[in-house]
Amino acid sequence: MKMHKSYIVVGLIIAFSLFFELAAHADESLQETEITFSQPISIPGQTLPAGTYLLKQANVDDLNLIQIFSSDRIHLYATLQTIPTEANQIPDDTTVTFAEQGVGKPNLLLKWFYPGEQTGHEFVYSNQGERQIAQDRQQTVVGNQPITGTEAGGSN
Repeated sequence: MKMHKSYIVVGLIIAFSLFFELAAHADESLQETEITFSQPISIPGQTLPAGTYLLKQANVDDLNLIQIFSSDRIHLYATLQTIPTEANQIPDDTTVTFAEQGVGKPNLLLKWFYPGEQTGHEFVYSNQGERQIAQDRQQTVVGNQPITGTEAGGSN
């Protein structure tokens, strides 16, 4: 039985390393970052199909509003409220945290950290969604690095 669970964990780690690819950052003043998802990903209010997206702060006056655009910056998918969250250590590369919702459901985007910034952005979900997220397994992915394991807690 233990051997079977080990195979599942190893399989999940390998699958996540194939699912998510993070690109380098662009504009530091608004923390522009391109992220490529090879699987659909859920954000508050909608699910984005696999593809490349531009995440950035809406403006320098309100650091808690994040916009998600198509990579060509033509289509705005969402403007989302976030709350500040602290990383355990300052990330050298783009870092995101996901919550696994289960088989057949897209993962939820929970947090985004810009390279060199200890304070990141935690996306705000409904109260019911927050309770469910707390029960889901969470995974932190650092850009251009293989995935090393899953996080059970909500911090980076």
